[in-house]
Amino acid sequence: MSASNSVKGIDCVGRTVLVTGAGSGLGRSMALALAAAGAEIVAAVRRPETGVSVVEEITAAGGSAIWVRCDVRVLEDITAAVDQTVEHFGKLDVMIHNATGPASAEIGTLDELDEDFWEDIAGHNLRAAFRFARAAHPHLKQSQGTMILLTSGIAVEGKAIQPEYGAAKAGIRALTKSLAAEWGPDGINVNCLSPAGMTPAYERVFEQDPTWGEHIRQTVPLGRVGDPLVDIAPVVVFMASAACQFITGQTITATGGRTMLL
Repeated sequence: MSASNSVKGIDCVGRTVLVTGAGSGLGRSMALALAAAGAEIVAAVRRPETGVSVVEEITAAGGSAIWVRCDVRVLEDITAAVDQTVEHFGKLDVMIHNATGPASAEIGTLDELDEDFWEDIAGHNLRAAFRFARAAHPHLKQSQGTMILLTSGIAVEGKAIQPEYGAAKAGIRALTKSLAAEWGPDGINVNCLSPAGMTPAYERVFEQDPTWGEHIRQTVPLGRVGDPLVDIAPVVVFMASAACQFITGQTITATGGRTMLL
């Protein structure tokens, strides 16, 4: 391989990336890291104030970004978010569906869970992923781009008190594999990310259960929960870059070794 063809660094220069849930948590870290790597960012958010905030942070650092209002449970919002991305930047290279909804707002056995909560989790996760895939496909086909979906270790391991979340995230893994097979001839790669980052939900767990820190040290080989910007976002930059273009249908984990069999 000649020096001119070797990988000198991983970046997303010139790539237009749509990120759902980009106003806070992991999504915000993804948007900031992708922008720092040269991507043009569309932050799809439900609350305008979070969209304004992340866009201001990106542009203040010299990046390019806009925000669009998007409730991922609403089909019209999904279609509009993709359309506005293409209208503003002229293309869509990477579609990242990160918004997962209130995964930790309610836990319980199957009989204890409210029917509306199941609909909410399914709407934020599997249904939204399906709809974003449909809306983004023609544009990703044109750019020979990338789709990234968010899953969870619960999708494989299961968890007695979160059956709805595990089911939705397992469905996303299956959807990823099917889309990778279907879209491969179009030059589109599709992958899952299973992260374990210190989100607000994780922080609440640590506050409510003082023993959780010791549990993490015992079950995670690296002994900690990942930092969203330092540990998780760089993995997303790689997945969104040309360096990942020959990887498809896979679940990439960033969990400190917690889910080695995922």
